[in-house]
Amino acid sequence: MEPTLEQLQYPVGKWKWPTHESVTQDQIRLAINTIAIFPADMMEAVKDLTEDQLTTPYRQDGWTIRQVVHHTADSHMNAYMRFKLALTEDNPIIRPYDQTKWAELIDSKELPEISLFILTGIHKRWVALMKNMSVSDWARPLKHPEHDRQLTFAMISQQYKWHCEHHLQHIIRLKERKGWQ
Repeated sequence: MEPTLEQLQYPVGKWKWPTHESVTQDQIRLAINTIAIFPADMMEAVKDLTEDQLTTPYRQDGWTIRQVVHHTADSHMNAYMRFKLALTEDNPIIRPYDQTKWAELIDSKELPEISLFILTGIHKRWVALMKNMSVSDWARPLKHPEHDRQLTFAMISQQYKWHCEHHLQHIIRLKERKGWQ
């Protein structure tokens, strides 16, 4: 049975913001672990793919595998910087960016290994930062202009856990559908 467009677009389900109070320390630890292993998981998912496979979109009108890899590097660089801002400033307003336009820029056509190296370095630093945050740090607020709510690191940790799983599954499920395993 063919997956629906929604299943292709949201392979692990649509993102829903938790409340700060609903996020447990165990969920934060799980998010940190997911973020820690994501670069290796992504490397494994794209290794040995051909140029044609890398330029295959995960769904009709979706990004190519190559663009997904570069997008995760772009997104996670921004996340890491947002963590640093909110750890060093009081309730900063973080700057959004147009993910779609970024994915269309020429650097998103480069070898995926470039962004895999970026992910590896950023995630090592990001995870070191998160592992050393206090319980009160996880409650630090930041404001994202695209979301009509006050966010905390605890909430954002869950978003990036989902983001890692979401894009990894785009690639894994495409490979399964195409028989590239």
